[in-house]
Amino acid sequence: MLFDALIGQSPKGNTLLQPPLPRHIAIIMDGNGRWATERRRPRVWGHKNGVESVRQVVSACGEWGIEALTLFAFSAENWGRPALEVATIMELLNGSILRERDELNRNNVRFRTIGQTDRLPEKTQRLIREVRDALSGNTGLTLNIALSYGGRDEIVAAARRLAGRVARGEIAPDDIDANLFSDSLDTAGLPDPDLVIRTSGELRVSNFLLWQLAYAELYFTPVHWPDFRREHLAEAIAAFRSRRRRFGLVETESGDESSAVARVTEQQIPANPVGTQSHEAPNASC
Repeated sequence: MLFDALIGQSPKGNTLLQPPLPRHIAIIMDGNGRWATERRRPRVWGHKNGVESVRQVVSACGEWGIEALTLFAFSAENWGRPALEVATIMELLNGSILRERDELNRNNVRFRTIGQTDRLPEKTQRLIREVRDALSGNTGLTLNIALSYGGRDEIVAAARRLAGRVARGEIAPDDIDANLFSDSLDTAGLPDPDLVIRTSGELRVSNFLLWQLAYAELYFTPVHWPDFRREHLAEAIAAFRSRRRRFGLVETESGDESSAVARVTEQQIPANPVGTQSHEAPNASC
């Protein structure tokens, strides 16, 4: 198939994976419940089968030199799901962290989370802290899991942090700009996503990284998350590479990107991407 050469090689060995590659890929892992329903199985069956998709995507991102991968695993709204489904997702998360910790470390992967993680079960919070601390010195792919996360909640929390700094006299209101605001978000220290993928055919962002995806390329696929594999990720990256990212600027008369666009693009693309790893984590998409 078209992407056979792509999915089994590193960026150095295949022209399809040469820059521009996305530095940061974010994925809305949707379709677990629908996938299970189509097979006349309970919704939790879809979550369990989605684990392999996470493993493949994270492994591929490491091999292909992607700098950061954010997975929308559990939204703040997902607490309203049936209790059994929520409990199953938490157990899947716990098991994934325990099973994959050593492999992540061997592959130089950093691990972090965003969202209201203080709402998670204490056992889950403890495991997250342990893995994050154990992998904090690694320098490869950053695996970022969004848990109990909502984009609006994140923006409100950032505004409150800045308001508190103003009230304490640490900064003046006029000091607040886009960069300072970004540094107050949960994703501080990560580049904004270049490519956002949503599976299962829905055409919306569902309160995900609302500030950060301002200039992201959006890619929608009808494939349910449990069926999503490396070749589907390769197709999304190929679509990303085919698009011109102007960042509000213009092209020259020759059709080439302007020097200003080129300067922005150079800042977006890592010169020598490295890193491989494997990991699994559940998701709570419908």
